[in-house]
Amino acid sequence: MSDLAATSGLLALFADPTRMRLLRLLEAHELSVAELTRITAVPQPRVSTHLGKLKDAGLIRDRRVGTSTFYRMDAVRLPEGVRLAWRAIAGQLDDAVLADDATHCDEVISARVSATHWADAVAGQMEHHYSPGRTWEATARAFVGLVHLGDVLDVGSGDGVIAQLLAPRARRYVCLDRSAKVIDAAAARLGQLANVEFVCGDMHDVPVPDASFDHVLSFSVLTYADDPTRCIAEWFRVLRPGGSLVLVTLDEHRHQELADAYEHLHCGFEPAQLAETLAAAGFDVDRCDVAARERRKPYFDVVCAFARRPDVATPRAPRRPANDRTSTAAPRTGTGGQAPRRSP
Repeated sequence: MSDLAATSGLLALFADPTRMRLLRLLEAHELSVAELTRITAVPQPRVSTHLGKLKDAGLIRDRRVGTSTFYRMDAVRLPEGVRLAWRAIAGQLDDAVLADDATHCDEVISARVSATHWADAVAGQMEHHYSPGRTWEATARAFVGLVHLGDVLDVGSGDGVIAQLLAPRARRYVCLDRSAKVIDAAAARLGQLANVEFVCGDMHDVPVPDASFDHVLSFSVLTYADDPTRCIAEWFRVLRPGGSLVLVTLDEHRHQELADAYEHLHCGFEPAQLAETLAAAGFDVDRCDVAARERRKPYFDVVCAFARRPDVATPRAPRRPANDRTSTAAPRTGTGGQAPRRSP
């Protein structure tokens, strides 16, 4: 918790329009003093003075490249309180001066790239710049080629976009969604893959026997859960000992209107609390923290959790009778009682 003096000092830094302009630019790009001067039309001595104050406060870092010094917001090492304050302020900014700065910044970056070798110009910041063929999608598809999966349950699979990427690397891939319409769309997309099954059912009560899967994927679906704790316990149940859960969801936020627009029942999950819920269900949690921040308003933080069901069974609270869930018969669905459809 910051004391009064520290908080007042931080607010004083944010109170200056020029420093706010510099921070907004340095949040997105690594720039030199000369480049910041060209972008903002603020005299170089004033830019340098403001950068010094921001660096002393720990808000930005610098990097020497030859005779030049480049500056960037130090987002990784910002204290949590400072990060929250900046997020609250920057998320509300919508100003013509900032829009002009962004346009001029693009021009400066383009001029920088054209004046030297591309790789040299973006060294240390390649992930922030476009290069033909170097996209996150291309990178993800390349790395998937290194993956060898066993039996996979894709919870809330939607129309099968993730399944299309991963199913060819799995022995068996089950798409589970409560919407019959999106399951039909997934079947149309993936019908040529013989190892893919489609189940219209409930993620709170997965219609499969215990210990059926090596991996459970939960990508952006936990915010739709009536009872997230029950879902996590259910996913633990269907995993084999040593099996893994990959869970992606939103960090806790206050944008209720957007949550309502997308029919989310929860405004995200705080990582530490989510990790406790996973551990309480029996998981060994390898990691549960914010892994990415979206680049469009309102700049949601995205939480990734990686957890594993222990190889050795641990004592657990008694469960309600499993009934047909431990049966080896074809699993029922959550909506119609039919067996899951297997692609032709």
